[in-house]
Amino acid sequence: MRVKAATTATYAAFIGSGFAFASWASRIPQVRDSLGLDAGALGLVLLAIAAGSLLALPLSGSVVTRIGSSRTVMAMAVLLGLGLTVAALGSLAGVVPVVIGLFLLGFANGAWDVAMNVQGTVVERRLGRSIMSRFHAGFSLGTVAGALAGAAMVALRVPVAAHLTGVAIAVVLGVVWHARRFIPDHDESDPVMADGAGKTSALAAWREPRTLLIGVFVLAFAFAEGVGNDWISVAAIDGHHVSPAYGTLAFAAFLTAMTTGRWFGPGLLDRYGRTPVVRALALIGIGGVALFVFGPSPAYAYAGTLLWGLGASLGFPVGMSAGGDDPRQAAGRVSVIASIGYCAFLAGPPTIGFLGDHVTVLRALIVVAALLTMAALIAGTVRPLAPKPADRREALEV
Repeated sequence: MRVKAATTATYAAFIGSGFAFASWASRIPQVRDSLGLDAGALGLVLLAIAAGSLLALPLSGSVVTRIGSSRTVMAMAVLLGLGLTVAALGSLAGVVPVVIGLFLLGFANGAWDVAMNVQGTVVERRLGRSIMSRFHAGFSLGTVAGALAGAAMVALRVPVAAHLTGVAIAVVLGVVWHARRFIPDHDESDPVMADGAGKTSALAAWREPRTLLIGVFVLAFAFAEGVGNDWISVAAIDGHHVSPAYGTLAFAAFLTAMTTGRWFGPGLLDRYGRTPVVRALALIGIGGVALFVFGPSPAYAYAGTLLWGLGASLGFPVGMSAGGDDPRQAAGRVSVIASIGYCAFLAGPPTIGFLGDHVTVLRALIVVAALLTMAALIAGTVRPLAPKPADRREALEV
């Protein structure tokens, strides 16, 4: 029963994170108009989120190791709620409070992300089967719900401050209540854990070749996911000359395929293993990108987006699972892997934009296929570590 409650709580953490972030994103146009920002100024303001996340991710492994994933998620939920509220009220006062609020939001989101992924690996290990990708599907569902709720708030002319403050309160209360039901990140009754043997500094994970390679593997899949989110609509409209509505439809197809892959992926992972599945998906993603870029008609491009989304679906969650194979170093390793992976979300938009100025955005997307090729070659790094005796006992007890 305890593992079942922790599973529900972990879903809540992922969904709450996605809902909060998408709620903010849904009101960016109104915040821009309220502050009178042009595109360049808005980009600089939004950079505060990335700055907060970049600071939090490398530090979060040490934080989670010290206080645990449960307390970290609860603390970061409160901090995110504060940041979201400050940014919302700041839209009425000026740019400075908005930047401060977004920095806090980004910092909280980065540490929250690592902590909930650590808990996801704990639940997965206790259940004895793959489930991490479904937690990430929960994040996707949270973003969809947040975007739809935001659209409704815009249609009903609900003020930004009221909407986002309400979201902040709801997310804090809901996530904190659920996070209390997380299970410990490791079993202190294990003699190895009790005497501290095997524990290392969270920062030591930065010197582990396997961890760094998993980070590069995750970076490739994160790049495929991030570029798909940012550029598929633009590439479909400009490159395949479809209408804006059909460009959005291509993006929706990508998200649908990725969410579907994450929800049904655990069965494949349990049956065939991590490495064969993610290698096959990387190849599917490569084919999807090629079909999207070189397809002779929009119909081929839409088929390509489906394959691209499916191919990109499991890389990030499988990388998180691989980082948490050993509970004693899970926090530090997940922190390192997430830090490397998130670089793709920062580098993706400017990389494609720069190349797009020279070879068109559509042709620039070939970079995605190149990185997925690299991921396929190093997919063996996510092969599970041999389970410890205590881990086997936990799985049998469940």
